[in-house]
Amino acid sequence: MTGQTPWHLTWGRRVRRFLGGENAPAAALIAAAVAALLWANIAPASYEEMWATPFSVRLGDHGLSQDLRAWVDGGLMTLFFFLVGLEARREFDLGELRERPRLVLPLLAGLAGMAVPIGLYLAVTAGTPTAHGWGVVMSTDTALALGLLGLVGTRSAALRSFLVTVLVVDDLAALIVIAVAYTEHVALPGLLVAVGLIAVVLGARALGLRTPGIYVLLGLGTWAALLGSGLDPVAAGLAMGLLTFAYPAARGDLERATDLVRAFREQPTAELARSASVGVRAAVSPNDRLQALVSPWVSFLVVPLFALANAGISLDGAFLARAATSPTTWAVLVAYVVGKPVGVVGTSALLTWVTRGRLRPPVGWAGVVGGGTIAGVGFTVALLIASLAFTGPDLAEAKLGVLASAVVAPLVTWLVFRALALMPASRRRSALLGSAPVIIDLLDEVDPDRDHVRGPHDAPVTVVEYGDFECPYCGQAEPTVRELLAEHGDVRYVWRHLPLRDVHPHAELAARASEAAAAQSAFWDLHDRLLDHQDELRAIDLEHHAAELGLDVERFRRDLRSPDAAERVAADLESADRSGVSGTPTFFVNGRRHYGAYDIDSLSHDVSVAQARSKIGT
Repeated sequence: MTGQTPWHLTWGRRVRRFLGGENAPAAALIAAAVAALLWANIAPASYEEMWATPFSVRLGDHGLSQDLRAWVDGGLMTLFFFLVGLEARREFDLGELRERPRLVLPLLAGLAGMAVPIGLYLAVTAGTPTAHGWGVVMSTDTALALGLLGLVGTRSAALRSFLVTVLVVDDLAALIVIAVAYTEHVALPGLLVAVGLIAVVLGARALGLRTPGIYVLLGLGTWAALLGSGLDPVAAGLAMGLLTFAYPAARGDLERATDLVRAFREQPTAELARSASVGVRAAVSPNDRLQALVSPWVSFLVVPLFALANAGISLDGAFLARAATSPTTWAVLVAYVVGKPVGVVGTSALLTWVTRGRLRPPVGWAGVVGGGTIAGVGFTVALLIASLAFTGPDLAEAKLGVLASAVVAPLVTWLVFRALALMPASRRRSALLGSAPVIIDLLDEVDPDRDHVRGPHDAPVTVVEYGDFECPYCGQAEPTVRELLAEHGDVRYVWRHLPLRDVHPHAELAARASEAAAAQSAFWDLHDRLLDHQDELRAIDLEHHAAELGLDVERFRRDLRSPDAAERVAADLESADRSGVSGTPTFFVNGRRHYGAYDIDSLSHDVSVAQARSKIGT
């Protein structure tokens, strides 16, 4: 650390925090779009020359030559759609859509959120040569919309999840439209090869094949086959992403990974290092691994590069005057800014009314309206389709409409949430959160007669932690829990045991010790002491702790070794398995699993949302 001042360290942390934040990809995209506009207006000739530069890849007598813009749009953007497919699959396997009835409303809202803008576009451009460009107004830029939502609206996790499920629909449909409406000729042999390779991927998945290189080769083969067929090859990325399963890490896989790491620790050879690395990766679902690998590249390279290659238009006076009366520009802007919210909000309201509330959004109506307005941000896919549908001045006018939507839609969204902020607190909570029941992840409900409860037993919010007394992360989380309980008086806290025996040799004995202390009504006293002395968990240490707390040590010793304590700990372990818990600490807030950091801000946010929901009866 020599030579680094606190100023340097502070800014280093700020940069890392920014790059890891949900708004960073949106900021990178906006910066690239601004750079493209500046470049195209300061040096328009060099801008066009740069992206028209040919680039060839050859292997023997076979080769592929395209300009740089085509490589970005049809090559690198495959990674973007691959990430879209991964996110959609994860939502389907682990997110809101794992309860299949919940798929109906976002699916129909997503379809209407495309149909209404298309109708408006066709109405404005009726009788003009640019009417065939209706596909431009289909798709919202999900990453940009979510990033801007956090900046101008709210960071509501429920609204974010709802938006993702709605917007994934138009990304999927956009690729179908590209294939059907904007592909002049399809070569059947190439298409059949692509379908065959996808079938091979399905077979490999069914056989449990996990070799990444094989899937990379199959993906590249599918991309090349689609390119040869005349279809947009980015569909290969989406297909591969949708076929990549997501699932929580199983404790058995984690224990095997621990054994492999321990073997490497005892004998650090290259072969054992490879085995340990493979074992650790295998414990995490392919979907999670690939999202972690691909997401930074897509967010900070692929999408900004796409924006740099496609967002540049010359904004001289003559062009702006022409665009001000252009049906194309106005059609794109109106379709996004008006059509998207009308489609999303109108369909959500209609379904709620028709089903008498059986199907309703997972957020309140202010959230639905704000989500609908921010869905009017078109960019990535809109520019991609525009480049397929238009050329020359028509393309520039369509791009201007897309860029204008990315400015106007966030402004409208800001006004929606400013109006929400003026409401009384009770109405604001209801308008934002709604009354739809949340998915409960904690399968075993809290039983005050059995569970260890701290805080009011009738509190409206319950925080359950599965913890391990030897886990250093549980020790780090404990001050956060204490601060949380002090900050929120109407919260009850429950501790359940999850001793990770494969990594913490004293954890199970410590868990039994806490149950032995519970027999003398001192569970929480020993609980706090064990987390404050995590390096003192041997049997002799536990007896010393009991003595320090004034317990009957002989009785404590007998209870420590009794089957009752072991059975109580085993019951918590079974409870953890039923709720898919494999690591510590794992928190649930009113039955909903808490994902992400367990710092005071993150946990307080979930608790505040749960408190608000309890006040509006959901």
